[in-house]
Amino acid sequence: MKLFVISAFFGLAASAFAPAAYQAQSNRPQASLERNARIIALDSDVKEDSFRYNYETENGIKAEEQGREADGIEAQGGYQYTGDDGQVYSVSYAAGQGGFQPQGAHIPTSPPIPEEILKALEQNARDEAAGIIDDGQYNPGKYGDAAAFAAQPQYNARAQASSGFRQSFKY
Repeated sequence: MKLFVISAFFGLAASAFAPAAYQAQSNRPQASLERNARIIALDSDVKEDSFRYNYETENGIKAEEQGREADGIEAQGGYQYTGDDGQVYSVSYAAGQGGFQPQGAHIPTSPPIPEEILKALEQNARDEAAGIIDDGQYNPGKYGDAAAFAAQPQYNARAQASSGFRQSFKY
């Protein structure tokens, strides 16, 4: 019983400090506007196989989306808001079988694929089309140095010693 009373006391004490901790985390410039923002426009239409909505709040948040049922849900829409830096950020998106695909000037994009990688991918595609499959193993003949490789006995001895041989160590 004492354990229950002590646990309850600590629980009440901890909950008394929760609002202060929450306030400390909400000191962003936009937080005061977001906390009490009213909805100034709202429109929605939901049907059995489609929907659409849009809304706007007095602090500048706007959103709209329309979608339909098509082997899951396919939707497109967008939203905008004012960031803590005072800039207005806009995002448009499509969502469906290909996942969520956002677009916006502030969203980072991947760098272009280097020319060397593009050439290697094209060569891989040509090799596969010709029936050449690379299993990842080193093949000296593939690189035109099979004769030089065979003429160097130290490499052959090392390859033979390491293939299928497991050395045991004693501690």
